[in-house]
Amino acid sequence: MNKLSAHTYSNNDISEYQLKQFQELITRLFQCCQERMQYQSERFGLPDAELRCLMLFGVERYLTPKGIAQKMNVVKSRVTKILEGLEQKKLIQRIKDPEDSRISLLSLTPQGQKKYNEINIFLEGMHHAVLIQMHPEHRKAILSNLELLKTAMESAKEIMV
Repeated sequence: MNKLSAHTYSNNDISEYQLKQFQELITRLFQCCQERMQYQSERFGLPDAELRCLMLFGVERYLTPKGIAQKMNVVKSRVTKILEGLEQKKLIQRIKDPEDSRISLLSLTPQGQKKYNEINIFLEGMHHAVLIQMHPEHRKAILSNLELLKTAMESAKEIMV
């Protein structure tokens, strides 16, 4: 019996057609997201990993290389390369932690903050363009269903552990 058994329905409730349709929709949504990320990278002149790293600063003012590695789910050596690229572009800066000089804190430079704002405005516009195509009631339903999907996917992820 798997970890989800208390929260799942019978396999008989899922038709082969539903399973196939779900797989195809998830694949297509993922492709759309990849295409948008590729477009963003080209538009803002940043490799995908640097762009994703830069966007982490929207939530927190200061980050550490270790924290970035955890959030991006990559090894620290990969983060080092990403950070070097962002530093060369003068988008982030390193400062010593006042409480522990062994720790480097990373923050956006004014140029990095400007780039972050440009990317964020672009993302808001893209998301607005998607939502505006839907009737307000459909928007509510899609957001509710996406929340449900996110929760189900996070629960299913526990099986992999």
